[in-house]
Amino acid sequence: MHTSINAISADEWNRLALAGVPFLRHEFLAALEHTGAVGGETGWQARPLALRCDGRLVGAMPLYEKTHSYGEFVFDFAWAHAYAEHGLRYYPKLVAATPFTPATGSRLLIAPGEDRAAIWAALGDALRQLLASGRWSSAHVQFAQADEVAALGAHGFLPRTDCQFLWENRGYESFDAFLGTFTADKRKKAHRERRRVREAGIRHEWRDGSTLASEDWAVIHALLATTFHRHGHEPYLPAAFFEHVSRSPHTEPRVLLARSDEAVVAAALFFRGQETLYGRYWGCVEAHHSLHFETCYHQGIEYCIQERLQRFEPGTQGEHKIARGFAPHLTHSAHHIVDSRFAAAIGRYLEAERASIDTYFHSAGAHTPFRRDLSFDPPP
Repeated sequence: MHTSINAISADEWNRLALAGVPFLRHEFLAALEHTGAVGGETGWQARPLALRCDGRLVGAMPLYEKTHSYGEFVFDFAWAHAYAEHGLRYYPKLVAATPFTPATGSRLLIAPGEDRAAIWAALGDALRQLLASGRWSSAHVQFAQADEVAALGAHGFLPRTDCQFLWENRGYESFDAFLGTFTADKRKKAHRERRRVREAGIRHEWRDGSTLASEDWAVIHALLATTFHRHGHEPYLPAAFFEHVSRSPHTEPRVLLARSDEAVVAAALFFRGQETLYGRYWGCVEAHHSLHFETCYHQGIEYCIQERLQRFEPGTQGEHKIARGFAPHLTHSAHHIVDSRFAAAIGRYLEAERASIDTYFHSAGAHTPFRRDLSFDPPP
């Protein structure tokens, strides 16, 4: 276990990282450290795990030591509170994730050609051995692939599911073709939302992050920060982070600017993967009807259709996404609790939670806007 991602070379790490997922790349994780988004007094300390065989990096894990539960989006605040009520220490804990990024991706990284099951088993054993030291109360592998969570289950990890909303490209030739799969009423509402933004005189402009200067990122960050401030929080990521990752050809931030005349009134930040567009943050200085829906959802879908991307992950939560063509899909995490008493209690809680999530998943799927004569299977 290292104390910085830079203890592992970028070439070694990226050879293991899931292709086309910018949040797992060495450049993205290094930028978090370089710009102070993690480390210091942030409550996130980099502890990347490296598994070597004869000197070769054969497995790895983006691991962090946490002294709080913010910025994870897999909520365990109640677990920490229960520990405190019993006079026990929940923090620090270990978290395998990309900080501040609720996007599914591999968490048990494997070098090409290696035995998948053997590497997964070794990484799971490594986490258990670390926990045996008594330094950490628990280990949490968040927004992992479903098969990774299943593999960790064999090592005593408790599975957890949640629900997000995902857009899938079914070979649409245009945004109108996509809306053609909606019922007449839902299609009419979507057209009306888009028309309201146009009639307000607002136009949108996509920018590649690499074309933006420092002063541009400062303006964009100030806009994105308004959403955090509205909810009484400070932004997790500094403007320097976005500028830093924009210099890499592999992290690929995209910014969507909304202009009224020449003034920028709103902005949304996205990251482009090989097959997926990821929505991250948005902010505005002027309130306009439907501007949020247009900037964060409709424009992103249209971009995916034009660029032939297969998926659009707009972020966590938000049932309002269903009416815009996003379908529910399950996310997965795995948790190892050292204290056997709390492990049993949390295990019972997660069983009940899974039943509730399953009910919600099927209920949400029944409210998608698509015509009933079309058969769309929900994402797994």
